[in-house]
Amino acid sequence: MITLGVESSAHTFGVGIVDKGKILANEKSMYKIGTTGMIPKKVAEFHAQNSGSVVEAALSKAGISIRDIDGIGYTRGPGIGNCLQVGQIVAKTLAHKLHVPIVPVNHGIGHIEIARIRSGLRDPVVLYVSGGNSQILKIAGGSSRHYGVLGETFDIGIGNMLDNFARAAHLNPAWGSTVEKEAQGGRYIEMPYTVKGMDFSFTGILTHSEKQLGKHSLRDICFSLQETSFSMLCEAIERAMLLTDSKELCVCGGVAQNARLKEMIGLIAAEHGARIGYAENEFNADNGAMIAFVAERMLKAGLGVRLNKCDIEQRYRIDSATVVG
Repeated sequence: MITLGVESSAHTFGVGIVDKGKILANEKSMYKIGTTGMIPKKVAEFHAQNSGSVVEAALSKAGISIRDIDGIGYTRGPGIGNCLQVGQIVAKTLAHKLHVPIVPVNHGIGHIEIARIRSGLRDPVVLYVSGGNSQILKIAGGSSRHYGVLGETFDIGIGNMLDNFARAAHLNPAWGSTVEKEAQGGRYIEMPYTVKGMDFSFTGILTHSEKQLGKHSLRDICFSLQETSFSMLCEAIERAMLLTDSKELCVCGGVAQNARLKEMIGLIAAEHGARIGYAENEFNADNGAMIAFVAERMLKAGLGVRLNKCDIEQRYRIDSATVVG
């Protein structure tokens, strides 16, 4: 089954094509945020303007015709409403034109499943860290399998926290990846640390870090912000591994591209003799391949929906989404 997936939850419009689990194409177009961040209306307009060329690029990369597509998947949520609607419309239009089944996909499930399966993990504790999400999860349920939430952020995702600081510091582009570069060679200064069980909070450290601008070097602030927030994640994930007696750990989402976070989580896994798995950075960043990857499995399980049931849900909880396979 050749499945096309559309991702449009935030700044990226991505189209992936998968055939029997093999990724044939993973093309995307990204809105340039500069120093101001994302303005939903402008991002949605960008997606609408670029959607056709991204679909064409994916088909070209896969070496197939649009008529070869057997099924469609799209990101239902969570995400920015305006942006999700563009992907939904593109996916519904293609499904209607091609007379093929369609399925809505949870964005977080896409991140987790492509990382879990490609790294050969069976039943890991998952650290899912992205712009809008920071959660610790594990498969739960019997006949209705889903990712149960063991811990999560009380306020904002760690990716949004880093992006917000980047904007306050006038970094260009205002991404967490720019904070990572600025942190190289920094020295530690004290930061707020908030972990309660396996839950954590990032607004306090964000506010504190913003107040340090002009009082300390930007390098030291970025370094300390990373070290402290990542240590919070490490404490929570280590507790989750001990409580679940897990020997597998999966790390995924946009922030999983951060080399320092990988290093710190790797130390935790090594200390407990656990196997750790990541997706390649191409699949940690928002992308259409992860949506196609999950959609193919869902369609094979008969979870396709009618076109008039193809909605979006900005706050689509990961623990309410079914996991197949």
